[in-house]
Amino acid sequence: MKNDDLTSIMTEYQYMPLRDVVFHTLRRGIMQGDLKPGERLMEIKLANRLGVSRTPIREAIRMLELEGLVVMIPRKGAQVAEITEKDLKDVLEVRMGLEELAVKFACQRITEEQLDNLYHASRKFEEAVKREDLTELAQADVDFHDLIYKATGNERLVQLLNNIREQMYRYRVEYLKDEEIRGSLVREHDTLLENLRQRDLEGAKQVTQSHIERQQAYILETIYGQNEKK
Repeated sequence: MKNDDLTSIMTEYQYMPLRDVVFHTLRRGIMQGDLKPGERLMEIKLANRLGVSRTPIREAIRMLELEGLVVMIPRKGAQVAEITEKDLKDVLEVRMGLEELAVKFACQRITEEQLDNLYHASRKFEEAVKREDLTELAQADVDFHDLIYKATGNERLVQLLNNIREQMYRYRVEYLKDEEIRGSLVREHDTLLENLRQRDLEGAKQVTQSHIERQQAYILETIYGQNEKK
């Protein structure tokens, strides 16, 4: 993780207690893939990098362990949790159900203004693909889906989707690293947009299901490839 990235993240949380600042900084680093699965979290090194003592680092690591983002390895200490097949399948099963519910409600309730916003979000994603900025790309993908969530008009569903989205972030970044997939996502976004415009629920559900299944297959292949190298 680069120092400027850390400084930027820490600035966002500067009004929180120091322990929480460190926690959110490390958490964001894990979610964005700056801290890699299996990477050791050295207290002294992190303390020096963040300009804090080891105490808030230790407390933040303990909080991350409770979230399942960090594991303690005997004689090695803390390290970023690996992306396991079960973790991925559990998250994507929940996401599949919630996303299908979201497109159902969005098909019924989305407005012309929201459809226009969704079109512009798709174009923004396409531009991010051309610039090859992974962080920008991931955010543009989040923004596109967030507009669909809001179109449901169901605040409780949006809250659930936002929770699962945070858990999906590190998987999404892995997925977006593939250049061929980026192009196919542009087409998927536009197809989903057209399905919503036509109030085609079955078409929207099919695109959503295909997208999530391809994501799962790709990331599982990545996980197996990493395991074979060990």
